[in-house]
Amino acid sequence: MKAVTDGAKGYRRLIPSLTALVEFEAVARLRSFTVAASELGVTQAAVSRQVRLLEEMLDVRLLDRLHRTTTLTREGEALYAVVAEAMGKIAGVFDRLSTGIEDEELVLATTAAFSHFRLMPSLARLTRLQPNLRLRLTTTMFTADLRHNEVDAAIRWGNGKWGDGTSYLLFDEQVFPVCSPGWKNEYGTPGSLEELANMTLIAYDPTSEGWLTWEEWFRAIGARPTKLKYGVRTCLYTDAIQAARLGQGVALGWGRLLHEHLASGELVRLTSASLPLSDAYYVVVPHGKTMSPTIQTLIELLRNAAGVA
Repeated sequence: MKAVTDGAKGYRRLIPSLTALVEFEAVARLRSFTVAASELGVTQAAVSRQVRLLEEMLDVRLLDRLHRTTTLTREGEALYAVVAEAMGKIAGVFDRLSTGIEDEELVLATTAAFSHFRLMPSLARLTRLQPNLRLRLTTTMFTADLRHNEVDAAIRWGNGKWGDGTSYLLFDEQVFPVCSPGWKNEYGTPGSLEELANMTLIAYDPTSEGWLTWEEWFRAIGARPTKLKYGVRTCLYTDAIQAARLGQGVALGWGRLLHEHLASGELVRLTSASLPLSDAYYVVVPHGKTMSPTIQTLIELLRNAAGVA
């Protein structure tokens, strides 16, 4: 019994102020004393005082206070990662106990195209493996800052280096021309990139998701066509692929996203020309959240569904 009492005293000695940790977490997550104070319902001076208390206790600087922003030092990053994870676990238990809901809810952020082509086809198997799972999808057009969104994981396109979470590689990508089998039978296979440029192409508006335009694809492959012939232009990549499936022309196909369409023969490659990309798809778990068995299962399903061994 004495050992337990001593241990409790030891924790209080090492962590004398839980309030200071709570307020430090808010500042570190929001990168602002002012915004953190507003979220916590206290004054900015009170938040600053608590963070300064932590720094004095540890004898290290946790935050660099700049004119318009606040950044974490190396020591601050180390403390924030641990505090955010611990608070996330505590909040999860409180939520489960207060609501009485035992089913697990997974809040997942993804783009519309990834949800349409990769996530939806995997949901049936995921629910079979996790029958008590409740999935809530947040569809985004742009890459959202996970510090300001209550999500358990996000699917992102990029280099895997983001400061608001831990990244887990899903799969890489390569981009090549695709069309319907009927369109290929009618118009044939182009003998060169110049011939491809003169075919009826399907274009879509590029966004921050990283979509390549036809012009960018040709330049990266090493071709410089003087003029491209567009038959259909769409705002969304999903609409461009639908137009290709319906025989309206040639679209740029992202191989992993369209794996099932290509495997079934619904879409076919028009040429052997292909552009491998340096970026890739990642699952990002925000700081303060943990890699749960459900997220790990989802990663494995998405990899398998995209043809990744």
